[in-house]
Amino acid sequence: MTSPTRHLVDLLAYASTRSGHDRRDRAVVDDLTIDPSGWNVPDGLDVTWLGVAGFALSSQGTTVLIDPYVSRVSVGDSLRRRRALPDPTLLDRWVPRADAVLLGHTHFDHSVDAPGVARRDGATVYGGTSAEHLMRLHGLGDQACRVEPHREYRIGPFAVTFVPSRHSRLLLGRSVPNGGEITCEHVGALNPQAYRCGDVWGIHVRVELPTGPYTIYHQGSADLIEDEIRHRGVNLFLCGIAGRQFTEDYTRRILQRIAPEQVVVSHHDDFFVPLGEQPAFAFGVDVERFPSEVAAVSREIQVVSPPPPRPAAQWSAGGEGTPSGGG
Repeated sequence: MTSPTRHLVDLLAYASTRSGHDRRDRAVVDDLTIDPSGWNVPDGLDVTWLGVAGFALSSQGTTVLIDPYVSRVSVGDSLRRRRALPDPTLLDRWVPRADAVLLGHTHFDHSVDAPGVARRDGATVYGGTSAEHLMRLHGLGDQACRVEPHREYRIGPFAVTFVPSRHSRLLLGRSVPNGGEITCEHVGALNPQAYRCGDVWGIHVRVELPTGPYTIYHQGSADLIEDEIRHRGVNLFLCGIAGRQFTEDYTRRILQRIAPEQVVVSHHDDFFVPLGEQPAFAFGVDVERFPSEVAAVSREIQVVSPPPPRPAAQWSAGGEGTPSGGG
């Protein structure tokens, strides 16, 4: 196990050469970026990246969102502990109409927009105890579904299972930032630090298509509980890579457990930067190393990077109000 001192030394070294890291990460991302039509996704299913760990999955007229976050919090707003709430204008610009929202945990960069989507679209929000509390704070408790581990939830053609997991210990490998449950008692108290981590889940999605079932695994935080993962041989792995350096041998362990055919890099972007501006990289994410980490496990696993998010109005319809993607 890497010591906190070693993590600190590594981060300081990264900071001193960050511009070089960012240039190399940009080159790798540019090399890995392909249009979603080149992803390992069959006809009848669309998968679109929304930034950070957010994705939209659409099939047969149903759209499911995972960890949507477009109402970006600035560094200044975070430091000043200003309220972090959904912005309806940004939601309409960047996020398609949806039937359900799935939350892997409730830090603000994963959950702030879930109540906004629920209010706009009548969508149900699935997640843990903190997700349910967040919805109640917004007066939307009847649209919250507090999930049970390993139970299958049917949402149109999607069969969704929540797998107990862990959040990476970003504070020098020692603890999870803003851990615990959301406890504030009114919506006005929802500053970025009030969005506590809550329960952490990997999310397994099986899509029933005319050609047969297709499987997706989403891991929005770079840690895992190996014995809880019961799905192996998934088609597509939506892989959050930020913070993986704080989890011992994370890439090898998660890939060996789920054995994916293709990995989509995510949660590598700076979540303080508004959508539509020049994207930046999360501090310390080191995208450059990730393809070699995957290749060390298996050269049969393809690694791709999604194209930058684009306004929902620019998405061609894979169904009414849904994005284009794999098929």
